[in-house]
Amino acid sequence: MEGFCLLPDHLHCIWVLPENDKDFSVRWGGIKSLFTFYYRDQGGRDGVRNKSRERSGEAAIWQRRFWEHLIRDQEDFAKHMDYLHYNPVKHGLVCRVADWQWSTFHHCVKEGYYKQDWGNQKFNWIEQFQCVGE
Repeated sequence: MEGFCLLPDHLHCIWVLPENDKDFSVRWGGIKSLFTFYYRDQGGRDGVRNKSRERSGEAAIWQRRFWEHLIRDQEDFAKHMDYLHYNPVKHGLVCRVADWQWSTFHHCVKEGYYKQDWGNQKFNWIEQFQCVGE
């Protein structure tokens, strides 16, 4: 996991998969399954389940789909890392990227990839960089 940001209604992450492995669906299924088990175990509740979810015994915690993108180069990687770390500000959850604790931003600051005050300015390009499904 290179980058991660958990928000109240969605999450973003950047993975490096093993060579010749592009099975995002199996990986997401495992993440959703483990999270759902621990979430319920700690008293978490499902949302309202529709008939389809009821028939399949599926929890109403996660959306069924996800968006995937294969990172093309270092510039594309940096742009996606910036996007996921800036997302809490974009959605009005915090005023500064550093104020959001549920992301890899703080780890990236420790590693020297970002300065602590990164993202305090408005990024015009963020508005044009919309992920499908968000």
